[in-house]
Amino acid sequence: MSEEEAAEADDAEEAADENEDADGLQDGDFVRLAYTARTVDEGELVDTTDAEVAEEADVDTDEQTFEPRTLVLGAGQLFESVEEDIIGKEVGDEGSVVVPAAEAFGEYDDEQVRTVSSEKIPEDSRYPGAHVDIEGEHGHIVTIVGGRARVDFNHPLAGEDVEYEYEILGVVEDRVEQAQGLLSTYFDTELDMRIETDEVEEETTVENEDGEPETETETVEKETLYIDSDPQLQFNQQWMMGKQQIAQDIIDRIGVDRVIIQEVIDGQGMGPMGGMGGMMGGGAGAGDIEDAVADADVDAEELVEELEDVE
Repeated sequence: MSEEEAAEADDAEEAADENEDADGLQDGDFVRLAYTARTVDEGELVDTTDAEVAEEADVDTDEQTFEPRTLVLGAGQLFESVEEDIIGKEVGDEGSVVVPAAEAFGEYDDEQVRTVSSEKIPEDSRYPGAHVDIEGEHGHIVTIVGGRARVDFNHPLAGEDVEYEYEILGVVEDRVEQAQGLLSTYFDTELDMRIETDEVEEETTVENEDGEPETETETVEKETLYIDSDPQLQFNQQWMMGKQQIAQDIIDRIGVDRVIIQEVIDGQGMGPMGGMGGMMGGGAGAGDIEDAVADADVDAEELVEELEDVE
């Protein structure tokens, strides 16, 4: 171990000892939290775990789940000033924190209101108030005249202080629930999970009697978190691109040895496309297709004409 690694290990051990000695909640603790956040000036709802509050604000409760959330302190899941207010508190405590605009959604920047060509905006979005994505930036149209549009690329809540009211409902010790809480940070979905201890064969390098390195296989126990992936996530770009990072975060936070994500692709109920995929996957040749058309009593010329009409 290098001197730098040894120093980092000592710092981590010292921090752990401090957390053990400290009173109340600390970084790394998983908590179940109920909260509601509103803008200070207008009282506009920013976020909530309360379904009744969401309904009163005309938020579609069918599209989202509103219930207390499992969060880990120190992971950046909360505004920093809110986390600082929670540290040291106990289960059952409540709090209210005003998060300044700069920390919340940023100060309003006049330079982020820019003029762009309306050709960069889809025709059905060319009206004031429409939300648009232009060259990787999200904004909303302020005005549009002729071939030019003024687009505000500030966050809709930029410049707004946010009041964050919370209640600490409990400490979460169950590691499956902890993993579900971490995953909910990325996706509003609940996946089936379980932790099992598996025996796994691993190769290790050791020195033989002659001092030469050689490979040995040994069986070790590994604690594994199994996650059954939802079919809908297979089409989620964030999930497809970030699975490795998400899994590593879960490993680091809850202390399992590995994560196995199980995806099931079920061809049932896919209709004609599912059947076509199976036929072509079997290596059907031109003769097989002609025979299938003949057996189905289909006029091939009529079929071609219909396909051309569709195009």
